[in-house]
This record gives sequence, C-alpha cells and structure tokens, in this order.
Amino acid sequence: MHWSQQHSARPCERLFLPEAPHASEGFAVLADRKGGAHFLLIPVKTVAGMESPELLEPGTPNYFAAAWRGHDLLSGAAGRPIRRGDVGLALNPRHARTQDQFHIHIECLRPAVAQTLRRAALRATGVWTPVTIAGRSYQALRVMGNDLDGADPIALLANGVPEAGAAMGDYTLVVAGMEFPEGPGFILLASDGPAGELLLDPTCAIAATP
Repeated sequence: MHWSQQHSARPCERLFLPEAPHASEGFAVLADRKGGAHFLLIPVKTVAGMESPELLEPGTPNYFAAAWRGHDLLSGAAGRPIRRGDVGLALNPRHARTQDQFHIHIECLRPAVAQTLRRAALRATGVWTPVTIAGRSYQALRVMGNDLDGADPIALLANGVPEAGAAMGDYTLVVAGMEFPEGPGFILLASDGPAGELLLDPTCAIAATP
C-alpha cells in the first residue's frame, strides 16, 4: 500500500488504519472516479455488501458514522458550502451494485428529494414507518444526534424491520442529514427497491439553491 511505503493516503482522501491486531477494521475515503462531488467510503478488508454477516458482529466499525465524518469533503469538491440537510449517504442493494465490495456513497441529495425529506421529517419517529420519496416506497426512521457514533444504521435496519433481517442484501439504505426543531439528526430510508444512490446528486445542485 502507498501508506506503508510512503506514509501518504493518496490516492485516498482519508485513510484510517488501526494498530494491529485490528488493522483489518480500517477504511478509506476516496473520490469516485466518475468525478463530481462524489466520495466513497470503502473498508480495507473484503466485505461484499450489506448481506455480509460480519457487519452485525460486535467490534465491527460503524461505517455510516465514518462516512458521515467525511461529508465535509463535499464543500471542497463543489466549491461552495454544503449544508447538513443537503448531504446524503447511500449503500446500494446487491441487485443494483457494480462490484461485490461494500462501499457507501457520500454525495448531495437531489433537490426534490431533500424537499420531500424535510416534509417527511415532520412526521418521522423513532419507529420505522412508510414514506414515499421520488415516487417510491421506503421505510423511514428518525435518529437524533450531531453524528452517528451512537447509532449504526445497518443494525437499526436489521433489528427494526422484520423482513429485512433475513434479506439484508436486497435492501438499500440511505442516510440524510436533517435539522429538526429539537436539534440535528438524520432520516434513515430503507427499501428493497432500486439503488439508494439514485436519490443523490454528484453535481450538488442543491447547494446553489437558497
């Protein structure tokens, strides 16, 4: 690895490598090769996708929490400030991914999606409930907090949506930043439909809107 030879994270934007014997729990954040304000969080070890049972094992990193910590990179890539409520993270389902290596997309939300989510946030609770986003059905969950360190979206899906527990690989999972009247938090969206990445926008057009 470039890190072991030159102590540089390049071509990654960020690299987290714990000391042995936990080195395999590391991850990298890198720019998507398609360009735009689009980054990916990828574990350094091979993890196929959300169907991988080790994601629910004790000691496994909270990859969504790590991906959220990387959302500040979007402002530099877009050339303008990106608000909390403009950011989305997405993990695609098995049937809609291009490679069998777990990765979380870090991008802006599509403007229409962000608008719908802000309205849905007024009704969201700490229990998974149905919502319609971009004409498709999702289960939505409200999570409070400035970050996700105390709430792993993958575990919340596996333990909170009965039909998802036995078919995790069929589900997509989207996490959107949100400002609630009570404070900062997130809206989680889960569905066994198309890729959650379709709700995101690498051009960050939303950052140009008031």
